[in-house]
This record gives sequence, C-alpha cells and structure tokens, in this order.
Amino acid sequence: MKKFLMICLVALVAVSAFAGGSKEQAAAEGEFAKIKIGFIFLHDPASSTYDNNFYQAALQTQKALGLSDSQVIFKWNVEEGAPCYETACDMADAGCNIVFADSFGHETYMIQAAREYPNVQFCHATGTKSRTEGVPNFHNAFASIYEGRFLAGIAAGMKINEMIAAGKFTADKAKIGYIGAYPYAEVISGFTSFFLGARYVCPTATMEVTYTNSWFDIAKEKTGAETLINDGCIFISQHADSEGAPKACEEKGVPNVAYNVSTINLGPNTALISSKINWAPYYEMIIKAVAKGETFATDWCGTVDTGSVELTELNEKIAAKGTKEALQQAMADLKSGKLHVFDTKAFTVGGKHLTEYLADVIDKGDFQPETNVIVNGVFIESGEQFRSAPYFDMLIDGVKKYE
Repeated sequence: MKKFLMICLVALVAVSAFAGGSKEQAAAEGEFAKIKIGFIFLHDPASSTYDNNFYQAALQTQKALGLSDSQVIFKWNVEEGAPCYETACDMADAGCNIVFADSFGHETYMIQAAREYPNVQFCHATGTKSRTEGVPNFHNAFASIYEGRFLAGIAAGMKINEMIAAGKFTADKAKIGYIGAYPYAEVISGFTSFFLGARYVCPTATMEVTYTNSWFDIAKEKTGAETLINDGCIFISQHADSEGAPKACEEKGVPNVAYNVSTINLGPNTALISSKINWAPYYEMIIKAVAKGETFATDWCGTVDTGSVELTELNEKIAAKGTKEALQQAMADLKSGKLHVFDTKAFTVGGKHLTEYLADVIDKGDFQPETNVIVNGVFIESGEQFRSAPYFDMLIDGVKKYE
C-alpha cells in the first residue's frame, strides 16, 4: 500500500510540474522560442510618460506572446549618441534578433549598429531614414497619432463650449494653450490636429503654443502651463513627456488633455482625456515576422484601424454632456474615411486654403521639400503613402507662438 501511495505521489508531482510548467520552459518550446528582443529607452518609465507608454506595450506583448523574462531585455536612460550604438551592439551580441529604440535621436546610432549586424532587425520609433539609407534590416515605425489628437481635441472643444454656455468666458476668449517640446514637424502636426479637433466643434477657438526645447523637463512644462494660463488660456494640452503641465492645471483649476497616459489620478478635477500610441500591435507584428522568418515593412505606420491609436479613459466627472457619443461617431467617421483630420477646407494658411504643399518627405539630410502631399483636397500626413513619421510643419491661421 505504501509503495502504491508513493507511486501516486510521484505521478502527481510530475503531472503538476508539466501542467504548471515554468514560463521559461513554455517559451523555449513555443512558437517564439527563438525570439529575443531588446528595448532601448531614452528615459526610465518611472519618470517619463513617453517611455512608460513603450514599456507598458512591451510588457503587454511579452504576456500576450508568452515570452519569458530571459527573452526580453530593457535598457533605460540610453542617451541619443554613442551609448545607443553601444547598447544596440551589446543586445545583438547577447543574442537579440530584434532591437527596438524609442527616441528620434537614437536613429543614426541604430543604423550604425544595423550595418554591423545584418542578421538582426533594428527597429526605431519616430525616425525618417529607413527609406533612404538602404539598410534592409533597419526599420522605422510610427502611428497616425494625429487622429487620436484630433479626437482629444473634440473632447476639449466640447468642454470649452460647455464653459462658454455656463458664462465662464465669451466665445471670443476661447484660447487654448499648448506646451510643445520642440518646433519639430511631429510636435506641429500634433498640436495642429488637436486644434482642428477643438475647432471641429468650437469654431471660435484659437491656440497659443510655447516650447520647452526638451522632451522631458517637469519644471519647464509646469512653468509653461502656468505662463499660458496667466496669459488667458482657458484650456491646456501638451506634447511633452512629464506630468508637469497636468499638475499645474489641477492647481489652477484649468481643464487639460495630456499625452501617452491618463492623468486623471493627478488631476481628478481637470484632466479630461489623453491620446496615445499603442505600440503593442507593432511589437507583435515584428516578433511574429521574425519568428516565421518573414520580412516586414521598412517603414510602418499604425492607425486607429490597427489599434495603434487610442484614447485613454474619459473623465466623465468633468466631460461635457455627449462627449463619449461624439468621440464614438468621430472615430467611426475616421475609420470609414468620411472624416479627414487635415481636410484643407478646414483650415487656412495666410488666409488661403492650400491646394498644394511640398514637404520634406524623402530625408536626404538637406531639409529640402520635394513631395506634394495634398491629394484630393487632403493633406496626407504620416501613413503608408509617403512616410510614417510626421511632416506637417506649418502654422495654420488661429495658432500662434507665445512671445
């Protein structure tokens, strides 16, 4: 009897070990057993909402595909210089067959590493050179975040209309403030699409923009928000990576829209909504392609359709009535093609509607515009047709730089 019980116990232990086998063992035997991916971040996710957004998508992808911890490498605070090249090479030497970097300034160094490791796929967010460098294992990726910013702008415009109706200010005082990092096309495209979203429902809105000349500076971003509020801005948004501006808005009681992460926990009385790029669809795509030995796009752009452009939760405590429904309708119209963010009938430059605009799409380093990007009355921003990274770089009427 004792011998029988001992046999049963051994069998039970063996079955339990198999059924609940380690994550490492499951990954080693699974579809993605040969995958090892390294992630290079400009900052750390604890301080930067931008880097945290990439990191959370990486964790989401790791879980979805069943990758073990040994198959994923994270490196924080990697400067936009030689440290990026060195880190990328270290990851390749450590067995990574995919290396991803998240900041514009990493691009040159990722290309350098890609040339030296032709069997490793080097992927880079927000860059512009993959179509011109001729390095087949170097890839750029971005998303049509202007669609998300436009939607967030609709939520802002509806809130502004509500405040006008409540008598808090008159329609001609509907001035939005925007904190931008740098006067780059990515930032300009972002604040323009947000502004067009606000004007979609509040046609009297204007906007004033200030730059911090830094992707991440809590003090400058907070000061920038305070300066714009003191200058009469009744709503604040941003393209910057810290929580400085939302905190200033909560202290001043000014509604605001953030980027990459919900800030409702920081500003329960003022934070309305945020737009973000969800990088998980891209991560999954490149991992699955490498696992199958397939090629993938040199220059990829996610959209609302691919699940790459999202809105964070709406703060219904402060949102204007009907905002949720308005966002759902606008999202549907964007997906169907009924609505275009940069419809040239919706804005003017120097008092005129554009019929043609040459943009510097082909990045040869000469900053010379060469491609007409207005097609059938629509400025075709980042996407498959021209390039994933934004190139909308003009100030439209109604927007001015803070002096």
